[in-house]
Amino acid sequence: MEPTEIRVAALYCFTAFADVGAVATALARDCDRLALRGTLLLAPEGINGTIAGTPAAIDAMLAEIRALPGCAGLEVKLSGAAAMPFHRMKVRQKAEIVTMGAPGLDSGAVGAYVTPADWNALIDDLDTIVIDTRNGYEVAIGSFAGAINPGTMAFRDFPDWFRANRDALFAGRDAPRVAMFCTGGIRCEKATAFLKSEGIADVLHLQGGILKYLETVPETASRWQGECFVFDERVSLRHGLAPGSHSLCRGCRMPVSAADRASPLYVEGVACPACSASRDETQRAGYAERHRQATLAAAHGRVHIGQPVQRDDG
Repeated sequence: MEPTEIRVAALYCFTAFADVGAVATALARDCDRLALRGTLLLAPEGINGTIAGTPAAIDAMLAEIRALPGCAGLEVKLSGAAAMPFHRMKVRQKAEIVTMGAPGLDSGAVGAYVTPADWNALIDDLDTIVIDTRNGYEVAIGSFAGAINPGTMAFRDFPDWFRANRDALFAGRDAPRVAMFCTGGIRCEKATAFLKSEGIADVLHLQGGILKYLETVPETASRWQGECFVFDERVSLRHGLAPGSHSLCRGCRMPVSAADRASPLYVEGVACPACSASRDETQRAGYAERHRQATLAAAHGRVHIGQPVQRDDG
């Protein structure tokens, strides 16, 4: 599946951890031993993250995670990378493995899974309300045709958006059917639990997320338009999980298209059209120096410790 020696595993599992600290300590130790990089988030509700390393190291870590209580059914999406897409390894303890901020939500009471093979028929049905649960900057570079974009800046904004727009979404529908999706499946899975807690019974979500769809559904049959943003240095992926065309603005960490890079407002390592107007000369000078140091470090085969890393809300 992957033509390179770097394997990337996006993973998550909702399960109850009695001692999050002990699990985090053990995983951090073994990630270091296996020379893995990326991020793992641990919370009382489970585990979430993306890690990268050699195929043997990834296999060993996945086996270890699957051996944890309740993790035998760990959801994993594998892909390859031409170079290590992370700068360091982080294992963090958090209140939630994906932050929605909905206290008391039962993450076990989720909607029905829909496989990538069955997804097209579901979203082609005009009776299905299709919602993209990702952030607005992710949706901007690609989504399923006809999907609703909540325009949120963070997943924690989703509950307020839904409550504010519920009547308009379901106008004229006594028994609405909602299908949701996200990058790897974790956000839409939690969103289905939220909608069910709000009284919506017929809720479904794309199993394995966009990444599994792009990996398994032929491009000729695909309903996907554009590229899929990912929370690592690859920035975006296309059908077949091939590298996308986007890069990352080091000033605001937003995806930058080829058209953005051609803009006079784009300065590599400093600013892009989305953030150029909000950066003063002091900030620009700081970003330019950081970019200079990162370029020098890369030329010598080193990682610049000040290099910005991706968000954890994938």
